[in-house]
Amino acid sequence: MTFTRRSLLTVVPTHLAVAALAVQGIGAARADDNLTRAERFIGKPDAKVTVGEYFSLTCTHCAAFAQGTLPDIKKNLIDTGVVRWVFHDYPLDQVALTASMVARYLPVDRYEPFINALFVSQNRWAFGRGNDPTEELWKIAGLAGMSRATFDKAIGDTDLRNWILQQQKADSDKWSIDSTPSFVINGQKYAGEMTYDAFRKLIPS
Repeated sequence: MTFTRRSLLTVVPTHLAVAALAVQGIGAARADDNLTRAERFIGKPDAKVTVGEYFSLTCTHCAAFAQGTLPDIKKNLIDTGVVRWVFHDYPLDQVALTASMVARYLPVDRYEPFINALFVSQNRWAFGRGNDPTEELWKIAGLAGMSRATFDKAIGDTDLRNWILQQQKADSDKWSIDSTPSFVINGQKYAGEMTYDAFRKLIPS
């Protein structure tokens, strides 16, 4: 998705989010202020290839990549120790920014399952009509075990909001990112949704 600022979107809950969270094993969430800014990654810390993914939770191309390509990447490259996958928040609108803030208030090991659930259910929560987007995000966060008090703290955390935006600007300045998803593989930027076979060719042997 090209980098644009869109107006607030509305979101609705979905059984797909419940299913995704259940499959990934999300239990009761807890807030840990010291970890909201910690790096979110999957894979072995000493993997020879580091891939940074720059994504927006309201980007349809990011959702398609997460559902169609990333599972094969996880199976063949991440789980085998070849790739360490680092998630970078790159919100394209206010709803995506709020969702990123909520995700970062989950424990670090619950981050990836939660954003996967949001991507699976994106068509409903991000593009629904006639609903309050904040309340719809709360419903999904509640399914993940987050308390309302923690959720309210997350969406009201101005420091975290500013930090995400500062990181986004720094990433944009450093890598000339102007669309999502974008990837930085061992210091080289690539842009756009792609198939597993196309992505695999970018990974050093």
